[in-house]
Amino acid sequence: MRKLAPYLAAAAAVLFAFAARAGAPPKKTPEILKEGKASYEMNCAACHGDAGKGDGPAGAALDPKPRDLVKGAFKKGTQAAQVFDTLTKGLDGTTMISFGHLSEQERWALTYYTLELRGAKK
Repeated sequence: MRKLAPYLAAAAAVLFAFAARAGAPPKKTPEILKEGKASYEMNCAACHGDAGKGDGPAGAALDPKPRDLVKGAFKKGTQAAQVFDTLTKGLDGTTMISFGHLSEQERWALTYYTLELRGAKK
């Protein structure tokens, strides 16, 4: 065990540094929702449609079809952290790609805007 101690300490330090770097999510504000809407229009609307109903022009050619973001269950859940995770990693076995190349701030903005679309289903 003594021989493993330096390695375990180094691994713990790396994990701690990574966790510290990934700070808390930003607060949902009108500004972040505006940023999320702009990002949605650029990155998501072609598949999910302008209103998030899964009816975007590019989505017509996809199998499986893009999901309706306004109603129904999300595969990984509808909590903000779960939506953020989906945007970050994508969904295996679907046409939902990873948007991990976007900044963390932009992915949070998309998360909040996506959840706003769900609230606008009335």
